[in-house]
Amino acid sequence: MKAVNDTLTAMCVESSGYAWVEARGAWGISFNLHTTWLVLIESGSCVQHGSSERLGPGDCFLVQPGARFEVADRPGRPLVNFEDLVVAEKPPAGEPVTRIAAARFSYRAEAAEPLLAALPPVARLRLDEAGGQALRSTFALLDLERDPSAIGAGQVTSHLADLLFVYALRAYALSESGRAHGWFAALADPGLAPALHALHADLAHPWTVEALARRAGMSRAAFASAFKRKTGRSPIDYVTYWRMYRAKALLRDTSLSLTKIAADVGYDTDATFSRAFRRHEGVAPGAWRRRSQPRTSHRPSDHRTISPSAIGRSSPDGEAGLIQQRMW
Repeated sequence: MKAVNDTLTAMCVESSGYAWVEARGAWGISFNLHTTWLVLIESGSCVQHGSSERLGPGDCFLVQPGARFEVADRPGRPLVNFEDLVVAEKPPAGEPVTRIAAARFSYRAEAAEPLLAALPPVARLRLDEAGGQALRSTFALLDLERDPSAIGAGQVTSHLADLLFVYALRAYALSESGRAHGWFAALADPGLAPALHALHADLAHPWTVEALARRAGMSRAAFASAFKRKTGRSPIDYVTYWRMYRAKALLRDTSLSLTKIAADVGYDTDATFSRAFRRHEGVAPGAWRRRSQPRTSHRPSDHRTISPSAIGRSSPDGEAGLIQQRMW
């Protein structure tokens, strides 16, 4: 799946982190709306916001930025943000424990657009289904890195968290939902896949619907219908989208001339490329390139290293709270 691999490279996961929490008694957790999360219920049980279904060990969720994701011991609990959790001074002993592990990721949002568009806002994964074993194993390895003073602990945790993101994508692509519709489904479809692989291998080729249909071994009408049904785009809209995606990567990450970029993405002249780019992006390629360049001023990083210890207080309703270990 060259297209997926190229997108993962372009999106450039810039930072990631991992933490886990053990919750007893009355508790509720919300997750930052501006972050991509991978959340695993490792043990115990809980409910997700808006549902009475009990979640249990092996339930895993890939949560996109902007999606609301909250879990609690029962519906209606007051919520504490996962990143702002504090521990209860005296959590009740002997009560059932729910253990939740979570990884967070930040990346080039624009470069990640094709992958994010292929996912639902909250993708539910199961570790006991296809693709789940790699996720389970990586979570287990992260669990071994509890001691932040161990040699290379930060580097190991960061790299393993990066792997979690890729394994989560794999698990979704192999899931029933991932195989039913969307970009992953199209890439795995035995009829559409040959055409898609040929297209992504050579975006500069003068692709037509007929040429792509021949690659798929289908009639033009059957191919166009199947393609739209799986991807939500017409074949030509899809070609244009990916040419513009590739062009933006070249504008952002290289100093190639507009003429060279135009040729690389299938346009005969920089003038025809510029017109197509402006129609698609609403701005000329040169202006887009200038806008996408890194700022020269250096701002302090917003990355926070959070100590495993925290100030204790009880939960908002006076009942039991949370015990947390952080490893961001």
